[in-house]
Amino acid sequence: MTEAGASSNVLLSEYERLVAPTDRFSKADVIPILLGLFGEVGSVMSTSKKLHREKSAFAAGYMRDVEEELGDTLWYVAALCRRFDINLSDLFSEALEGQGFSMSIVANGNPSLPFAKAISSVDLAPLDSILLRLGEQAARLLNLEADAANTKTELVEFIRTYIEAVQASKVSFASVLNGNISKTCGRFITPPADTLPDFDAEFPEDEQIPRDFEIEITQKADGRSYLRWQGVFIGDPLSDNIGDPDGYRFHDVFHFANAAILHWSPTFRALIKHKRKSIKDVDEAQDSGRAIVIDEGLSAYIFSHAKSLNFFENQDTVSFDLLKAVQNFVRGYEVERCPLKLWEDAILQGYEVFRQMRKNEGGIVIGNRKDRTLRYKPLKRKVL
Repeated sequence: MTEAGASSNVLLSEYERLVAPTDRFSKADVIPILLGLFGEVGSVMSTSKKLHREKSAFAAGYMRDVEEELGDTLWYVAALCRRFDINLSDLFSEALEGQGFSMSIVANGNPSLPFAKAISSVDLAPLDSILLRLGEQAARLLNLEADAANTKTELVEFIRTYIEAVQASKVSFASVLNGNISKTCGRFITPPADTLPDFDAEFPEDEQIPRDFEIEITQKADGRSYLRWQGVFIGDPLSDNIGDPDGYRFHDVFHFANAAILHWSPTFRALIKHKRKSIKDVDEAQDSGRAIVIDEGLSAYIFSHAKSLNFFENQDTVSFDLLKAVQNFVRGYEVERCPLKLWEDAILQGYEVFRQMRKNEGGIVIGNRKDRTLRYKPLKRKVL
């Protein structure tokens, strides 16, 4: 553990400042924060359990999962600190001043902070026994609201065990903090437009997703949907392909939403023949077979979730769990650089257009990549 580090590291005070705006609970909400903390400690324990049960089958994802759960745990500790007017850095300082830790002075990679304290636990216990203690302490914290006088003492003890858990897990604490900042800020804070990725700006125009586009979707007598772009039919006619019709024949709307808002859709690129063929590796890895399958699979996955929620009608948010599943779905592809807030926008805008498309059995999809918007326009009906 370090108080300051190289560029990949982050001060605890900076972590606390950056994640504070992502706390959407009321200042008076203590019980939900305590329950959230208890739940996240349980998730850390569950991650360790999976490693025992599945061994090498889970080993590849273990470090990523434990980093995420330890980050979420610290987020709830920071939220408690805000409600009890306690400084998170002070908690760590007090915890590390106790017995059981050794300290060394190390040269730091940050020129403005040339020295750092490297702190490690002495005679570190096995991770499982540390996690059991962490669970016991999390359970004791559930009584904080009734006994606020002991809040700081209980939190210091919790942090001592948390520090041991980080070290025994063999994860980078800097990665824990940075990962949690990226995850929570990406979910709850609207990012500045100039920080968002544009995946094809450096490619020829005929390899870019159009900056503005209109796609006409019509439904014919056979019940299938047909796409037309610039007066030319593209793709294959689609039906719902299910016994109970649900409108999935209009699901290309979701690819258009991804294209307009995320600036990403291998499916749309393939439909209009705008794959980035000038760079072979990009064409193969980002615009072809597997990437298209990811785009299509993601559409079907979100759709199955949306059906049970009336296709997100009258909703202005998407569950964090769904967004995290989406993030895992696209891991390894360029679009993983898009923050979760942008994914939420793409999903909600896409389903807004989809609901109108389904209701009217067709329409025109209008995409604007500059503004990252998707709109619906009704078809002109022929006058008989």
